Amino acid sequence: MLKSKRLKIVHIASEVAPFSKTGGLGDVTRSLPKALKRLGHDVAIITPLYGRMIDKKEKGLKLIFSDVNLRLNSQENITVNYWQGYLMEDLPVYFIECKKFFSKHKKIYGSSRENARFLVFNVASLKLLSLLKFEADVIHCHDWQTGLIPYYLKTDFRYSKTLKKAKTVFTIHNLIFQFGHNWWEIAPENKDYGRGRIPHLEDENLENINFAKRAIMSADIINTVSEQYRKEIMTKKFGQDLNRILKNRSDKLYGIINGIDYNTYNPEKDNTLHKVYSASSSVAGKGDNKKYLQKKIGLPENAQVPILCTTSRVTFQKGFNLILKIIELLLKLDIQLVFMGDGSKEYIKPIKKLQRKFPKKIIWLPFDQKLETLLCAASDLFLLPSNHEPCGINQLIAMRYGCIPIVREIGGLYDTVENFNPATKQGTGFTFKSEDSNLFYGAIIRALENYHHKTSWKNLVKRVMQQSNSWEIPAKKYVELYRKVLKK
Repeated sequence: MLKSKRLKIVHIASEVAPFSKTGGLGDVTRSLPKALKRLGHDVAIITPLYGRMIDKKEKGLKLIFSDVNLRLNSQENITVNYWQGYLMEDLPVYFIECKKFFSKHKKIYGSSRENARFLVFNVASLKLLSLLKFEADVIHCHDWQTGLIPYYLKTDFRYSKTLKKAKTVFTIHNLIFQFGHNWWEIAPENKDYGRGRIPHLEDENLENINFAKRAIMSADIINTVSEQYRKEIMTKKFGQDLNRILKNRSDKLYGIINGIDYNTYNPEKDNTLHKVYSASSSVAGKGDNKKYLQKKIGLPENAQVPILCTTSRVTFQKGFNLILKIIELLLKLDIQLVFMGDGSKEYIKPIKKLQRKFPKKIIWLPFDQKLETLLCAASDLFLLPSNHEPCGINQLIAMRYGCIPIVREIGGLYDTVENFNPATKQGTGFTFKSEDSNLFYGAIIRALENYHHKTSWKNLVKRVMQQSNSWEIPAKKYVELYRKVLKK
């Protein structure tokens, strides 16, 4: 395999921004293919057409194959349509339309038949590649929703002329999610051991099939979205009951940290900001955005008071159990707290209760993509004390806008945030090691003490904004990974 050879790569994912998105997965499957395309490779994307979320006319989609008969097994067939759009010039996105499974729901996930839905998606994706005669070098499968593709390529599709040379890469974005519902709720006698036949669509046992496990067992290469998370998932604590299988395949398991799209997230050109700014003008720029945000959401306008924010999902994973343990202590400090995110009522309800009690100190907002970067531009510190974090996109966005992260040393947070040392002036944030609210509180106090040393803080913000967290380097690492699997 010549190093200069242009690769044919197809990404298959359940969500692709800006067409569909619930979190970081949609960001990755938009940005990584674009970065690979810019490196000169032939790239395509396949994703479902969510009929109640994606306006075909508005997105300029074109019907390319209609009423295609899809053979799921020896007894079951289903009809699908295929549509084509573009993410950028010469980067096609193909949409699978199956109204029965992808047009009934207002949300991407949450059906009682998730496995059936994504089984159809997996078979339809492979069928599309045959119809297009797209002889992929690499089929890059993202998370559990695509987990049957590596399995099918070793079984039902092993004689396909179009797909016979394709190698599979399976990316684990979050191992907690292995199939359509919680894996830990499955009784031991009903667990999928990964080698039996796939049940038919109407068979209730289909919903127990572990897509992620089958992908791990069948994929040519497996990777996680950070180097630290790769190490963690081979341990019992973080392995989500798949640690032994992953350890057995450790020679095929790699870690590549995610990036963010520096064109999408750019404080110098972001039209959602009150005032654009650069690393060199960050003091004035962030100050103007702070004043604007404070006025907009009803906080006292005070440039000197630090704003601490979050823009993540409000869940246990993101460390909100730790936040609630210390939140009343934080409210005694001269700070403002802004939480933006949807999620668990277990955490949102007490935050809203405190907001009623302290309306000039704490605000909760539902997630609003148009406000995400404004909040990072206006805020001084970003809280992400995650209990586990495969990579984390939020802290990378915050850093891009000069909002200093306070994070736990875990997963991708460990890989992307270096603890600040005021003596050496090295570091990009404030970190703590274990699931301990006292350590978390201590990291916040350290950050606030440093915030009041204005020259040092200005230099920290400038340095953090100049960090390279774009997709350019990760994309090149993925190309190396693709070439590695093709050599094998």
